[in-house]
Amino acid sequence: MNLLPLPALSDNYIWLLHNASEAVVVDPGEDTPVLQALEALRLTLRTILVTHHHGDHVGGVGALQAATGAQVYAPARELPGQPWQRCQGGDRLTLLDTPCTVIDVPGHTAGHIAYWLSPLGSPGILLCGDTLFSGGCGRLFEGTPAQMLASLQALAALPADTRVCCAHEYTLSNLRFALAVEPGNTALIDYHQACTALRAQARPTLPSTIGQERLINPFLRVQVPAVAAAAAGHAPGTSPDDPVAVLAALREWKNGFR
Repeated sequence: MNLLPLPALSDNYIWLLHNASEAVVVDPGEDTPVLQALEALRLTLRTILVTHHHGDHVGGVGALQAATGAQVYAPARELPGQPWQRCQGGDRLTLLDTPCTVIDVPGHTAGHIAYWLSPLGSPGILLCGDTLFSGGCGRLFEGTPAQMLASLQALAALPADTRVCCAHEYTLSNLRFALAVEPGNTALIDYHQACTALRAQARPTLPSTIGQERLINPFLRVQVPAVAAAAAGHAPGTSPDDPVAVLAALREWKNGFR
């Protein structure tokens, strides 16, 4: 299983998975980068996966499906009226001969889903759209803090070596915020330095891993005393013993962080 991030739009990644002959793409916000990659690598596109309804994730789906005949899988509770296969948490797919489980992850949008592939003999692959970012999480456009917390906890429970393939290159801005929340976290300091070096070479910071995110991502660390105390310090009245309140305070803090 080969895994490639295709840059698209201003800061999106369209993830391309392939076995040297057939391919799957995830959240194609535009079609051109995908068509170019398929031609360059001599691949046949079999499947398009959609995690949620935002335009920068679905803008290229129609053109790609028309050009390739690929099967589209999309959230059961979003994008009504499209002739696509509908998925929800617990559904199981087979992609490029690889088992895939669908996970419900509401929060960023009401019907957001993620896809977890478990290739034989190699680490899993989490295709999580805009729910989990390296060092951060998505804005709560349609869901609640409680939903986002439950979604993030479900993803954090995946095996530590799972590769985290989120849909945007937001890592450095997320890590600047994470350092404001938890400045004494040595794993975070080291990770920030490593990601800064990657971006200086115009290389992606992704995929991350679930194990890495458990160590450095404040939204997965809401029950760590230092993170909870920082959230309560920023938003007086936040109970550091209430993980939902801590996540809500962190998300509001991040929304205005510069």
